Amino acid sequence: MRVLIIEARYYEDISNALLDGAMDALKKYQGLEIITITVPGALEIPHVISIAEKEAAGYDGYIALGCVIRGETTHYDYVCTESARALMDLAIGNQLAIGNGIITVENSDQAWARADLNRKNKGGFAAETVLRMISIKDEMKANNV
Repeated sequence: MRVLIIEARYYEDISNALLDGAMDALKKYQGLEIITITVPGALEIPHVISIAEKEAAGYDGYIALGCVIRGETTHYDYVCTESARALMDLAIGNQLAIGNGIITVENSDQAWARADLNRKNKGGFAAETVLRMISIKDEMKANNV
């Protein structure tokens, strides 16, 4: 099984924590090939998934990791909405297994509460989610559902 992690590095320290959580969750699965690609921000994550699919890279699933913290402008609203919409469009339109670990928060305290491996661990949750979605997809295919 091959999984591609696409991580937005805009908030590098928080991104490290999200990636640590995802990698910790994935390490218990034998034979899993994990590839990581870094992008500047959350809006670029769906684009990379789209490229990977068009290039027939053969990924079984994708993990989107990033952090969007509200600032002084409406840019936050666009980034949150459009990155989530694009991921959902890819998942539904192409039947892709995607774990959405892009956290959208008001401040850095909330970001750390969600990113920290020992707290909400959203990176780990996104990793577990993609593996479960791959499993569901395989089960449905095997049962002709």
